[in-house]
Amino acid sequence: MSGHLLQLKNVTRTFGGITAVNDVSLHVDPGEIVSVIGPNGAGKTTLFNLTSGVMPVSSGRILINGTDLSKVPPHQFVTHGIGRTFQNLALFKHGTVVENLLVGRHWRMKTSVLDAVLHFGRARREEIEARERVEEIIEFLEIEAIRDHVVGTLSYGQQKRVELGRALATDPKILLLDEIVAGMNQEETEDIARFILDIRAELGIAILLIEHDMHLVMDISDRVHALNFGTTLTEGRPEEVRSHPKVIEAYLGARAARGGGSGAVAAAGSGGL
Repeated sequence: MSGHLLQLKNVTRTFGGITAVNDVSLHVDPGEIVSVIGPNGAGKTTLFNLTSGVMPVSSGRILINGTDLSKVPPHQFVTHGIGRTFQNLALFKHGTVVENLLVGRHWRMKTSVLDAVLHFGRARREEIEARERVEEIIEFLEIEAIRDHVVGTLSYGQQKRVELGRALATDPKILLLDEIVAGMNQEETEDIARFILDIRAELGIAILLIEHDMHLVMDISDRVHALNFGTTLTEGRPEEVRSHPKVIEAYLGARAARGGGSGAVAAAGSGGL
């Protein structure tokens, strides 16, 4: 069996006559941070939707720890260790921070209806365990001051941190982060970068990241996978990908590629290409 934690093998997704993801293969090993980059429309979010079970592949295979996820119902992807945040926030805006984080623990609840109604035995133990784990995440993400706030009253950056916390509450083996710093200021972006590194170092969780902020990608990634029009351009270490002619062309055009414009890729990415 492969030592890869997550593996995509020749994954393709078509919508009618349009191929959004075309024969893409990539892998993430335990403890790695891997970023997927590419201009708008490159197929990045579709690739995440396939990996997290939001939609099925048209062909190819997705495996986690050797288990073929094509045989797993979408709602059970979380039980195999896949956690995810979304580009557009998917929080319960009328609930508190604690309540939103507890949602991430729901799949672990095995309580019967009777136990839940009477609130004893297993139901009580599970609730105590869930709340203890949520408090650990609140401390880890440094959001103690807003733990009882209604999510809809929080700033955008705070809500992004809550969504990250909810994904952590699922106890993932790998965390899929879809443009986690989009719309954030520099200070908020630096905080999230620190948390991503801590998630890997302290919690042992691998990261697969979609991101337009090339400065972030180049700073924290072990490897980078570049897409354009649903097809892999190249894959490798950040410095290798940044200077690759096809990546430069995808971001800046053919003239920049011929002129060796690798230094501008980061600037173009941070500008929201």
